[in-house]
Amino acid sequence: MPTANRVEEARNEIALLANTASSARALMEGVCRLLNERMLKYNWAGFYMLEPGTEPPVLVLDAFVGAMTPHTRIPLNQGICGAAASSGKTIVVDDVRKDSRYLACSLETKSEIVVPIFVNGKVVGELDIDSHFAAAFGAEDQVLVQYCAEVVGKKLEQSK
Repeated sequence: MPTANRVEEARNEIALLANTASSARALMEGVCRLLNERMLKYNWAGFYMLEPGTEPPVLVLDAFVGAMTPHTRIPLNQGICGAAASSGKTIVVDDVRKDSRYLACSLETKSEIVVPIFVNGKVVGELDIDSHFAAAFGAEDQVLVQYCAEVVGKKLEQSK
């Protein structure tokens, strides 16, 4: 698990990034890069955003850092990503092999956290993080990743 100091440092850097990013997209790119670099067990970090006007709704891969994934479009009724966006709730999976919803992206992925992003109270996307370590995401990680999703949501609201 990350040290409280490492989480606090990452949170402070995210806050600075949120204030200086020129756009929501630039913020998302910065968040992915920062989480991947600073948080040692965060091996893939990316944003999936709901594609406007699609029926049924589909999440589309946006900014990310890590290996390319075959899952660039995810219907809301599929995967852990779809479940988080549909429910509007954070999902933490300690062992992806034991969760039937998991869409295999990498054989190295052992655990995952997915946090919805809200704009004006509605889910518009999510932040997805994978780890090569089982049970990589504790309570501090959840608070940090939810904070990242919150600042991206606020930036998106400002750009509307």
